Amino acid sequence: MIECVLDTETTGLDPASGDRVVEIGCVELDNLVPTGRTFQAYINPEREVPEGAFAVHGLSTEFLKSKPVFAEVVEAFLGFIGEAALVMHNAEFDRGFLNAELTRIDRPPLPIDRVIDTLRIARTRFPGAPASLDALCRRFGIDTAERSLHGALLDAQLLAEVYLQLRGGRQPGLALGASRRDVAEAAPVSAETRPPRAPRPHAPSEDEIAAHAAFLESLKNPLWRA
Repeated sequence: MIECVLDTETTGLDPASGDRVVEIGCVELDNLVPTGRTFQAYINPEREVPEGAFAVHGLSTEFLKSKPVFAEVVEAFLGFIGEAALVMHNAEFDRGFLNAELTRIDRPPLPIDRVIDTLRIARTRFPGAPASLDALCRRFGIDTAERSLHGALLDAQLLAEVYLQLRGGRQPGLALGASRRDVAEAAPVSAETRPPRAPRPHAPSEDEIAAHAAFLESLKNPLWRA
């Protein structure tokens, strides 16, 4: 089952007020095994990046001016995600922004039925506990040392780690970036061979039979003597 873990960075919080996507990052999973395939694109939002947004992701207006607009990366993006289920944290936010961009260029929106929201999963599993991506990384012991600023691809990679834990925990050898081939080529575990052992005698001895008969004589009408 192919799944695509996805994250975006934006100029703000509300696409209805004119905020735009500035970065998309994706990590591909195949049956919960990272394939090593990723997608990342910076996008010119065709507007200024507010200071508040810049403080979050560090992508300035000047830096993004030289990047392609969304219409120029949409084919590569849609080609990467294909028909995969889309794993997002707070999916209403990311899907809302992506659908606003798709609608702006007359492309079909991403339907809700192909989205898996890890925020909802976390709130169901850990009711009342903090459920941000940072909080879940702390809960599962996932290293965030490289995350001084938000970045769509880095956050998608962290979210992939979190998602594997929410789905039951990673299996031995399933490191992020390992391919199915890597797992298949892992050294086989050899079973220890032992020499067969003869069965031990278990029939009662003559003395044990005699002791049992004497015990029965001491009982009045024992049921097992019939």
